[in-house]
Amino acid sequence: MQTVKLNNGVEMPILGFGVYQVPDGSDCEKAVSEAIEVGYRMFDTAQAYGNEESVGNAIKKSGIAREEFFIVTKVWISNAGYEKAKASIDESLRKLQTNYIDLLLIHQPFGDYYGTYRAMEDAYKEGKLRAIGVSNFYPDRFVDLSHFCEIQPAINQVETHVFNQQKAAKEIMKKYNTQIMAWGPFAEGKNNLFTNETLKEIGDKYGKTVAQVALRFLTQEGVVVIPKSVKKERMEQNFNIFDFTLTGEELDKIRALDLGHSLFFSHYDPATVEMIIWLAG
Repeated sequence: MQTVKLNNGVEMPILGFGVYQVPDGSDCEKAVSEAIEVGYRMFDTAQAYGNEESVGNAIKKSGIAREEFFIVTKVWISNAGYEKAKASIDESLRKLQTNYIDLLLIHQPFGDYYGTYRAMEDAYKEGKLRAIGVSNFYPDRFVDLSHFCEIQPAINQVETHVFNQQKAAKEIMKKYNTQIMAWGPFAEGKNNLFTNETLKEIGDKYGKTVAQVALRFLTQEGVVVIPKSVKKERMEQNFNIFDFTLTGEELDKIRALDLGHSLFFSHYDPATVEMIIWLAG
């Protein structure tokens, strides 16, 4: 598996498996187990997804050494602040059945995320975390946190796909030596991604699906991706993207698809912020 080296020297797979909206229990455990069979070793979950236990169960039952896996989870807004975040980290460790987490992120830039980050820094120093970072931090809040933290975020996980390529944000993160990681690499099918003519034409040339071309584009652009599927055939397709290379011309054609804005929500919209905070309970 191709990897990226984080700013603290930790090697991270560039391709993993996401479990957002996969129900906790047998469905999630089965999906993760099948993904392990396919060859995935990085799994991205979150406290808010409610399925950390299922991910932990599947990894434990696989019989594969813990060191072979790269586990990612996230601290939710309801656990914001130093003391709550500290307790939630231990709870995530318990649910995941592991004594360390490979990467822990702040899920959203709301609440006392400065206190949350301090708790993460302490857990990192204690060896409970191999790397720490953030998620959904727009450039303004990312720069602010970066200037007032002790340990520079290793990752910023943001909405990234062919229609929102985060070009400006990537330049900011590059300046601060922070790796970009994509959530929603397929844009959840929005803007007719799976029937896009540009992606289809390129895919036909290589005998690849639109989804495979979309993932290959992101990984060639240096973006870590975590596609999700509960169908093993799709898991296999999403995993098999390293046996072809897009040309410079093809990369430019896909770069031209960028709309430069979110297809989901904006943190600059007060109504969106109120909705996310309300979800936090």
